[in-house]
Parts: sequence; structure tokens; C-alpha cells
Amino acid sequence: MMTLSYRDRELVALGAALAANCIPCIEYHVPEARKAGLRDLEIGEAIELADKIKRVPAGKVLEVAAALLGMPVAKADETKRDCNAGSAQATKSCC
Repeated sequence: MMTLSYRDRELVALGAALAANCIPCIEYHVPEARKAGLRDLEIGEAIELADKIKRVPAGKVLEVAAALLGMPVAKADETKRDCNAGSAQATKSCC
């Protein structure tokens, strides 16, 4: 059963590829996203959002590791950690 459109599937694939740090996946799915009708601006926005979401847990892991070692760690600007920053629909952050 496939209820997602080709376009939607490529957006999901881009997010997953970025989260997995998979260069071959990004190289494959950017052209596929274009074939699916996504503009480069939309692809870029999807990649930027996926990166913002990916950075939140990575930053939290760094904070825990630093705390366990008693080392200071520079906290990221909270607005940069908000994956919904700038969204008109955002009422709170998912991260």
C-alpha cells in the first residue's frame, strides 16, 4: 500500500538520508526529488529542517558527555535548536 505521493516519499527520503549521514543517498535522492517536481528551494528547506532536527539530539549527547567529564560545553543558541523556527504553524518545538 502506497499512500504517500512520489514527492512526499522523496521528502522523507531526503530527511532520512541526511539523518543517516549517507552521501550516496543524498546524491541519489536530490535528483529524484527534482524528478518528483520539487524545486531546489523546497529540497534545500527540507534538508535544512532535517539538519536542525538532527542537531538537537547530537547537541544533547555532547552536553551529557561534557557533564559526565565535568567539562563546560558551549550551549547552542536555542533559536537554532528549534526545528520549527520560522514556521507560521509552529506553536511549540518538537525538539
